[in-house]
Amino acid sequence: MQVIADLQLHSRFSRAVSPQMTISTIATWARRKGIDVVATGDWTHPIWFREIERDLEEMGNGLLKLRAQVANENFDPSSVSSASHTTITTQRENEAGQNFVVSPHERRSPLFLLATEVSCIYSQGGKVRRVHTLIWVPTLDSARKISREMTKQGCNLLSDGRPIVGLTSIQIAELVFTIEPKALIIPAHAWTPWFAVYGSLGGFDSIQEAFGPYADQIYAVETGLSSNPSMNWRIRELDTRAIVSFSDAHSGPKLGREATVFDLDELSYASIYQAIKAPSLNHRSGIMNQGDTTHRTPDTRHSMQQSRIAYTIEFYPEEGKYHYTGHRACHVRQTPEETRAKGTACPVCGKPLTVGVMHRVEALAARTEESVGCHVVRPQDPSIQAVMYGSTAFPTRPPFVMLVPLQEIIAEAIGSPVTSPKVQMPYMRLTSEVGNEFDVLLRKELDTIARVAGTRVADGVSRMRKGNLHIDPGYDGVFGVVKIWGKGEKGIGDSNKEQLSLL
Repeated sequence: MQVIADLQLHSRFSRAVSPQMTISTIATWARRKGIDVVATGDWTHPIWFREIERDLEEMGNGLLKLRAQVANENFDPSSVSSASHTTITTQRENEAGQNFVVSPHERRSPLFLLATEVSCIYSQGGKVRRVHTLIWVPTLDSARKISREMTKQGCNLLSDGRPIVGLTSIQIAELVFTIEPKALIIPAHAWTPWFAVYGSLGGFDSIQEAFGPYADQIYAVETGLSSNPSMNWRIRELDTRAIVSFSDAHSGPKLGREATVFDLDELSYASIYQAIKAPSLNHRSGIMNQGDTTHRTPDTRHSMQQSRIAYTIEFYPEEGKYHYTGHRACHVRQTPEETRAKGTACPVCGKPLTVGVMHRVEALAARTEESVGCHVVRPQDPSIQAVMYGSTAFPTRPPFVMLVPLQEIIAEAIGSPVTSPKVQMPYMRLTSEVGNEFDVLLRKELDTIARVAGTRVADGVSRMRKGNLHIDPGYDGVFGVVKIWGKGEKGIGDSNKEQLSLL
């Protein structure tokens, strides 16, 4: 069973987050995007936790569903395509011991996983550390107990949905695992300069250094918008850890800009946990990476059939706002090669540059980009029409696809801002009549897209699937710019009259 999951987002109680980020809004956007399992976000915040309890109910499998009243009030049939590629059938045992099968109506609503993020700011080794960390738990009771203990240890959880705490990464791990051994702790946007485990300005050089005795229980890292899996494959200590990607959404439309596709034996927290833990287990069982060759011993074949990560859906890392090194105030941007040659001082004002993700990867990598052997692979799912990338050196690593959000494609196609009604109208039509957003971006036939949104939008989707794009990389807090049509290519003009007539 393939399940698309976005397990990092924030509620309206976090800074710089849309006030519309409620449980019902998150559910509505998740349906339209094609997300099957979505994060609650921010469960450490006491008020948001009460809303989680009010609007969601536990299913007995480590996940939560919308309460019937909330689901009925917010269900939008137009956001669900009958041709969706995913059919979820979940089961649990009720109190009488009978199998409980969720109704077709519930299948259309996403399930929720209790996921939150904390910002640990502290001093270690004579340096200020700033590490954002995801915490997932399978029950409301575990979340409640962890929040209570954090409060006892001086954490002000009312201050923000993503609270700033003075606990170290080691202390957070000890607190969480003592209360909930089946919790998952995952470093968030692992390479972001300011707030990440590998960050150039507040992080560490290794997970071992950050988490100490609990490093072996850190089974994954989250890529963030400025890195993709192939960049992380270069880091040796990640050989035994999963690479996951999520949106870190601050508003509904940003959901799903990155996601992880799980292949699960059943839809449950336990299966997701096993999929995340699988690289560590497989490594111990005999799958060993040696140089550029992966060897699999016969006794691991059964484990390879269990829950796993099928592939990840990635933002173009160049579009991330910390991909390259630079200084925004002076409009200075440098590639890793230029930074090695020129140093990390701004050539204009002399202040320190913000060292970008690409340069930081180069600094910590044990392998060259060439030795990883990132190349185009054939998707196991024949319905996927986008280019998928894997590794020749590490063929058991889950592959990935890189997408541009559908609203951005439409906006460039018709020459209108993303938030304008001219963009929203064809977006809503496509995701209502053709399929959810992931279906449109990955699977639907171009002529079907063209009939609903025009030939130029269909051409944009086609170019995106092939990776035929023009990218101006981001740096020092400035998002990169991805363009589907380059300078001198056919403009909106006459070819877009059909498009504009649909609006």
